[in-house]
Amino acid sequence: MARPLILSLDGTEIPVSLVKIDREKLYGTVEVEAFDEKGREASLKVLAADGKTLIEKGGTALATVSEKGDSLDRSKLTPVNEDGEKIEPVQSSFGEPNKLKKATDEDYLSQIVKSVYLLQPFEGSDIGYLKDHLSSDQIFTFPFSYRGGVEHDDAFVLGANNEAFMVTGKKSNFEFLKLNQAAVLDAGEEDDISTDDLDFDLL
Repeated sequence: MARPLILSLDGTEIPVSLVKIDREKLYGTVEVEAFDEKGREASLKVLAADGKTLIEKGGTALATVSEKGDSLDRSKLTPVNEDGEKIEPVQSSFGEPNKLKKATDEDYLSQIVKSVYLLQPFEGSDIGYLKDHLSSDQIFTFPFSYRGGVEHDDAFVLGANNEAFMVTGKKSNFEFLKLNQAAVLDAGEEDDISTDDLDFDLL
């Protein structure tokens, strides 16, 4: 049974269900079928590293191995950061209320979008309180993890056309430039390029 995602706004808990919005739901799907010259349906195969062996679908898999090549159980691995320090795993956001905090337009526009969800009432609950706040162009944010793991995503809750949406992603490192504003490069990036270095035969 699906669990609700509980959003907490000004002390009011709002249980919602998530409906993922993807390209298939927006635009539909197209299936492409391929046949050979005799009308037989073609199937996808994988070419092995030897350049001549064809592997059927399902004949390959991913495995986690040690530096010595021994197989490892992923559940027994411990995630660490760049300094070798243990990373404490985060819990799923479905386990407890998620407190919403106000976010700015810049916060929202600075993220690289991963997923978009339509928020709907969970089992007849009322999300009118949330929509009332979103109707005034407010944006809220909270850390979100679907199943738990090493780190959270950034989730933003916003409204459009009297509906509530949740957009998840990660903050980008891009810097925005204003109109007619030149980008400033690091000194190490300003290497001179001579016309002698350009090979127009490759164009």
